[in-house]
Amino acid sequence: MTSFPTPIQQLIEAFRQLPGIGQKTSERFVFHLLAQPKNRLDELAASLSNIREKIVACGTCGTYTEQSPCSICRDPGRDPSLICVVATSADQLAIEQTGEFKGRYHILGGVLNPIEGVTPDELRVAPLLERIKSNGIKEILIATNPDMEGEATAIYLYRTLSPLGLTVTRLARGLPMGSDLEYADEITLGNAIKGRSQMSTGN
Repeated sequence: MTSFPTPIQQLIEAFRQLPGIGQKTSERFVFHLLAQPKNRLDELAASLSNIREKIVACGTCGTYTEQSPCSICRDPGRDPSLICVVATSADQLAIEQTGEFKGRYHILGGVLNPIEGVTPDELRVAPLLERIKSNGIKEILIATNPDMEGEATAIYLYRTLSPLGLTVTRLARGLPMGSDLEYADEITLGNAIKGRSQMSTGN
């Protein structure tokens, strides 16, 4: 069996750690990079270094930012009483690009998935509860993906938050079951925001 030189094999293994990247795709990435001029590789290396050195998690909402609090949490024009709870920063970006949401965000850092060991303690639920206690929040819009894990997370959040006297809403059903927010088109996602409905255990 042919083996690659150690630096190539190490980079192949590194790419394989990315979501949805298998052995063949990882190999294609590596050999594409090997064919690039040195200055292109230097630019890529610098970009990776910048992410590590300059990007931090917002101390308020948890999104990725160069400055904490992030620009949305600092924006006085946003409604501080309305919080949209999403799983990831990619989901936040998808909602923000619709232009329909004028509140602020809270990033959970994932969704419930007991099979993979993701329990409520692994998510940023405690910081959300702290925000609710101290910031006069009136509505929580739960915007997790309409799939099994996203629905389980939404129900858990509803049961946790509803006794606090908040309005807990969910994105409208314009989003097809099993879809990912970050891949939804802006019109569909915008309509889902405008058509959000108050949650109950039957949602």
